[in-house]
Amino acid sequence: MGFVGVLWGQGLTNRISEYLLIVMTEPDVFRALADPTRRAVFERLSTAEMTVSDLTRGFAVSQPAISQHLAVLKGAGMVAERREGRQAWYRAAPGALEGLEAWVARYRTFWPERIEALKDVLRNMEDGEMDK
Repeated sequence: MGFVGVLWGQGLTNRISEYLLIVMTEPDVFRALADPTRRAVFERLSTAEMTVSDLTRGFAVSQPAISQHLAVLKGAGMVAERREGRQAWYRAAPGALEGLEAWVARYRTFWPERIEALKDVLRNMEDGEMDK
């Protein structure tokens, strides 16, 4: 049967998805969200569960392109898939943005201090103290 035939018989798509989940890490959430189409797909899936066909209707891209975007989002742990017969339904994964929230929280305390320092520099520039 050959290697591809064996993989296909075992569900090639599921195997690829499992592999992506294993190798992708927290920074991949940033990569996934960097693309505007993926952000829009994720936002739509956060409001309702949809099929690829449902998602394709809302975009000016092909169904294979939406499937590729979904694969990236699934790999980043941002989208969950549910099978119903031959139909696949997608939805935003619970806790999909927890890693992003944690990252922002780490820097939330850092920025007020930096902004105050920037304000001081700007005040000094206005007062002409930078020329001295």
